[in-house]
Amino acid sequence: MLLLGIDLGSSSVKASVIDGETGKCLATAYSPSDEMKIIALNPGWAEQDTEVWWKNLKSAVIGCTAKLGSKARDIGAIGISYQMHGLVAVDSNNKVLRPSIIWCDSRAVGFGESAMKSLGREFCLAHLLNSPGNFTASKLAWVKENEPEVFRKIHKIMLPGDFAAMRMTGEISTSFTGLSEGIFWDFAEKSVSEALMKYYGFNSGILPVANSSFSVQGRLLKSVASELCLPEGIPVSYRAGDQPNNALSLNVLNPGEVAATAGTSGVIYGVTDIAKFDPYSRVNTFLHVNHTENATRLGVLLCINGTGILNSWLRRNTGGTLSYVEMNLMAAETAPGSDGLTILPFGNGAERMLENKEAGAEISGLDFNRHTRAHIFRAAQEGIAFSFRYGLDIMKETGIDPQVIRAGEANMFLSKIFREALSTITGSVIHLYNTDGSIGAARGAGIGCGYYKSDKKAFRGLDAVGVTEPDMSKLPEYEKAYDRWKNRLETLNN
Repeated sequence: MLLLGIDLGSSSVKASVIDGETGKCLATAYSPSDEMKIIALNPGWAEQDTEVWWKNLKSAVIGCTAKLGSKARDIGAIGISYQMHGLVAVDSNNKVLRPSIIWCDSRAVGFGESAMKSLGREFCLAHLLNSPGNFTASKLAWVKENEPEVFRKIHKIMLPGDFAAMRMTGEISTSFTGLSEGIFWDFAEKSVSEALMKYYGFNSGILPVANSSFSVQGRLLKSVASELCLPEGIPVSYRAGDQPNNALSLNVLNPGEVAATAGTSGVIYGVTDIAKFDPYSRVNTFLHVNHTENATRLGVLLCINGTGILNSWLRRNTGGTLSYVEMNLMAAETAPGSDGLTILPFGNGAERMLENKEAGAEISGLDFNRHTRAHIFRAAQEGIAFSFRYGLDIMKETGIDPQVIRAGEANMFLSKIFREALSTITGSVIHLYNTDGSIGAARGAGIGCGYYKSDKKAFRGLDAVGVTEPDMSKLPEYEKAYDRWKNRLETLNN
């Protein structure tokens, strides 16, 4: 059997098909060739058109099936990974009522803060394990308050991956881990939080029915199958947010294991079986994809909105015609510490690890007579690595203290400079693997439809392709640069 995985991100949609028996990737494609547009009508806002998602999803899947030719008829299941925390609202005809308010939108921060105050910090942290913050529930509260006509028409709300599954199958559902990522889940009661729903004035019927992440959640409609050149009726058998899915793709399923990504945003995601929380909700805890009533599996997530998006901004605005590879080579020409140049990467909305403050990005210490583009490129990558270190110090308070970080060979992890800076400043060994979100979603589909009978078979073909260890000879330079970076952040943030 072949397995199709779809990764619906905020920059692009990627699809991959793997051979279920060997785990080998047979075809991959993504769309668009550049990046999907993020609509920002006001400062701190971030929306995307769901029809653009669907258009690019179709393009990516068709790109895969075209490469496979007649072999595409052997695809037997579909898995979906998606950008977390977004809000999609549909009416009773499954028509989308407004653009999706996506993960990096910060308009609902005030609603989350009011909920935290009214429900009580002790209740929120003990039951929700998080502040309501600007997660999906608070985004819906913003719509209720500011767009009452839209709110009255809402039949169901969904996460981005739920929308993709709805378009494929005609059915509306979500997952238990999805409910927790939207901050609808009461960890103590093991059900949707009645207190949160009552506070925000939401009817429970507005939420879709929830399933296990690994389960048959609908079957491909005939019309969609024809359009995508896929077999009719094959199941959508896995669904998860991008970070739990990235952990799955790296076989990070057990307590103590840690995964990382550094695409548009950056994430450290650690698995635990103990319900601990950060008292300031700077890191967040969700149900992991393999959580069950009998085996507690929670994912502790550190999210940094401004990571790879800083690198892409620099490429567009200062790199000229340079590729990322060329930018990395230029950065390598300079020494650790970037000759005193410091960059804060926080220019993509409110940062949770900064207690939902919009610190903004900043370049400081710039000397027109000394610094070049190479220094800027290096300082950006170091600034991103330093933001991971800053967040990991917070995560240690919840019991997550990684000695090894697993990551896919993609995005910022393609850069030797970034890997060296991150490994050295955190003291962690980085293991790179030949996987990504779309391949992980394909493996998840195989688990969900019952094709894989064991983890060993599910992760066949997952191979380490590189290891980066801390460079102790450069540690003093990195520590000096990090101290300068941290002092600048705390000065700005106070």
